[in-house]
Amino acid sequence: MDSQAHEALRLLIAAYEEHLAAVLARRGDADVAVDDAYDSLADAFDRYEAVLDVEYGETLPMLLDDLEMEDAGDAEDEDPDEDDSLDPHAGEDEDALDDDLDDFQLR
Repeated sequence: MDSQAHEALRLLIAAYEEHLAAVLARRGDADVAVDDAYDSLADAFDRYEAVLDVEYGETLPMLLDDLEMEDAGDAEDEDPDEDDSLDPHAGEDEDALDDDLDDFQLR
């Protein structure tokens, strides 16, 4: 019996081939066939990666660029200085940190 990963891989390879064919037959910068092939390729990639993860606990060494899915308005509203990956204490002022040092006798 064929695994779902094999079938997803076959579909991914076919999507790559369809994308290449659409690019080679492009009829201008705004060719809808290329856009459609791009979307199909991205979907096939996502399906293959998901099946690989479920069946074998494996991932792929590449990521899709999700920037096109972001709303341009949301990107403008974000504070460029705000970094969610920072420790929540990073926003504290130095006086509060000095108080912590004194409280825990860290000096």
